[in-house]
Amino acid sequence: MPVTKSLIISPKTVKDIDDRVDRVLKGLGYPEPPLRLEDVRELLKLDLKFYTADNPSYLQEVTSRIFVGAKQVLQRPALLMDAISKLSLQALYLPDRKRILLDNNVPKLKHRWNEAHEIGHSLLPWHQEMMHGDDESTLSQHCHEHIELEANFAAARLLFLRDRFTEEARAMAERFTSIKNLQATFGNTLSTTLYRFVESIGAEKPVLGVISGHPHISKRTSKFDAANPCRHFIQSPAFAQKFSNVSELEVFKSISAYCGSQSGGILGEDEVVLDDDSGQKHIFRFETFYNRYDSLTLGIYLAPAKISIFLN
Repeated sequence: MPVTKSLIISPKTVKDIDDRVDRVLKGLGYPEPPLRLEDVRELLKLDLKFYTADNPSYLQEVTSRIFVGAKQVLQRPALLMDAISKLSLQALYLPDRKRILLDNNVPKLKHRWNEAHEIGHSLLPWHQEMMHGDDESTLSQHCHEHIELEANFAAARLLFLRDRFTEEARAMAERFTSIKNLQATFGNTLSTTLYRFVESIGAEKPVLGVISGHPHISKRTSKFDAANPCRHFIQSPAFAQKFSNVSELEVFKSISAYCGSQSGGILGEDEVVLDDDSGQKHIFRFETFYNRYDSLTLGIYLAPAKISIFLN
């Protein structure tokens, strides 16, 4: 997917969301990881049901009036199913019923994040207003993208127990093994754990993450897009500030150069040189792991590259 400029949540909204997540965790007695989402639902009195996109019968029973993005569904489940198909929705939150709906056709590894995302919507009262509203804000795509970003932020703060993950990540080695250990501790996917690890340790140090298909040329599928090889190009704040000119194509080319064709596990690691925005060269250590679904790469800043001077 092409890399686009990230939307930003205002500091005031960040604090508001974080305070609401903290109240949930406090209500649960600040639990140890992994967080049990069934406990969260019980505390918030939320219901969870599953549907399948190829079987609208359940939605016909529960749907009376909801909004999907800017599309109103009023006693018309067929329209809802059409919206689910066209928008590739994997989960829904029905504010009137305090009910979360998850697509049972989605791999179960993704259910946890999707459920937490919908819990995030339920925690933010202004999201419920927009889901019910019929003013111009409901129709704004920019507004819709912002509420999705806010729900993602709430989900991450919830699943990773606010600053608990950050503290543990910063105390561990800056290696992919740490991501695997944290994934086991917090019970989330490797992909979401990679995201949080890059963000947690990369406030001052340039760090990057890449999620793509298998990078070895012999393992690329028919869906591989040479122009957009990375599904996600994750940049820590320090990396984005100092290496904003580094492209995903450049990074993927470097990854492909050292990765083997193994069917799982570590595909390889190497020291990669990247230019900062002033043209100075710097060394990063790249590690790539393949979980049989996605290739995940962690890139950690090491040091400025040494300049060799040759004298005649």
